[in-house]
Parts: sequence; C-alpha cells; structure tokens
Amino acid sequence: MERIKKFFRSFTLLDGFIWGGSVLAIVLSFILCKNHDYLQLAASLVGACCLILTAKGNVLGQFLSVIFSVCYGVISYFCAYYGEMITYLGMTAPTALAAIITWMKHPFRGDRSEVTVSKPSVYDYAILILLSVVISIVFYFLLGALHTNNLLWSTLSVLTSALAVLLTVRRSPYYAFAYALNDIVLIVLWSLMAAEDSSYVAMIVCFSVFLLNDCYALINWLLRRKRQSEIQASESNEFLHLR
Repeated sequence: MERIKKFFRSFTLLDGFIWGGSVLAIVLSFILCKNHDYLQLAASLVGACCLILTAKGNVLGQFLSVIFSVCYGVISYFCAYYGEMITYLGMTAPTALAAIITWMKHPFRGDRSEVTVSKPSVYDYAILILLSVVISIVFYFLLGALHTNNLLWSTLSVLTSALAVLLTVRRSPYYAFAYALNDIVLIVLWSLMAAEDSSYVAMIVCFSVFLLNDCYALINWLLRRKRQSEIQASESNEFLHLR
C-alpha cells in the first residue's frame, strides 16, 4: 500500500494534466471518428501511460512499452505497414525488455522508480546513429520486397525508431527527441491511411498526443539529469569534507 501511495505522490500536477489530457484526447477521437477497432484504443491508452511513466524515468514505462509494441505490431500488420510491424515486434519490444534490465541495474540512489540518466559521449552517439542508418538501409530493401505501403516513410520510421530504442537502452535524454521525430513520421503515415479510411484519424490523434508527451519527456529528462548531477556533486563534496 505504501508503494502505491508513493507511486501516485510522485506525479506532479503537470504530469496529471498531460496524462489526463492525453487519455481524454484519445478516447474522444476514438468516439468521434466512429472507430470500432478497440485494439487501436487499447494500444493508444497503453502508449499514453507508457510515455508519462517513461518521461518520469520509471521502469514501469518499459513494461508498458512491450505491451504497446505487440498491440501496435498487430494493427500495423492489417494495414500492410510491415515496417512498423517488424520494427515494433522485432526491435522495439525486445529492446524494451533490454531497457528494463538496464534501467533496473541503474536506479538513482537505489530508488528503482527513477533511473539514473546517463551522459553518453559524442563517440557513443556517433556509433548509435551509424548503427541506426545501417539498420534502416537493410530494412529499406526488406520492406520493398514485402511490398510495404509508403516505403520511404516506413523506412524513415525504422530509422527514427532504431535510434530511439538504442538511446532508451543507453538511458540518454535524447531518446525522447528521436521518438518525437518518429511521431512526426507516424503522423504522416497514418494521415495517408486516413485519406482512404477516416477511422484512422484516431491514430493521427494518438501520435499527436505521443509527440506532445515526448517533447515533455525530453525537457523532463534534461532537468532530471541536471538535478541528479547536482545531488551527486553535493554528496561527493560532503564525503570529501568528512575525510
């Protein structure tokens, strides 16, 4: 019971406003668009919960990321967005599992509800970007062979997704920036589907909500990194003073 109370106390008023607004926007768009695909609704709601928890550096967000990846992969399959399906089922979900292990091994000051934010070097970022580009090139030919809809945008989605998941495992604040880029690509992808079937407008709203959440997450993680650095510096100074 105490853990549950602590969990809810960790939410600020802004956290609650963003999460509540996200859920409301998703539900209203689902109703107004007369969408009857409840898997889309479930995936969107799980995704909204995942994003607010991940923005707070809570490892529970990565558990929800696995669930979202499976749901979204199924939705993508029926839309012939095979790049999305393969990316989320074959890359995002397994990487989220890896992130769970990594994040649990690096709690901030022993508190597993908050991960320690890392500071990758320029060399690390260069390697991650290069690896993401290589992955996207391979996927381009694979998706082309599978006759994937909107091949170019699907490949861009793979590129931004690959970079985002790699940065997530590395506990870098810029994972949120990569996901924000991915959200923009996905808004375009689902807009193309919505032009043929208006029920997919709900997915556009979903990823617009995700874009807002990822922008918030980027700011939140940068502030969290600064706060953690100040706390660690203060503790180090106290230790030296005691010596």
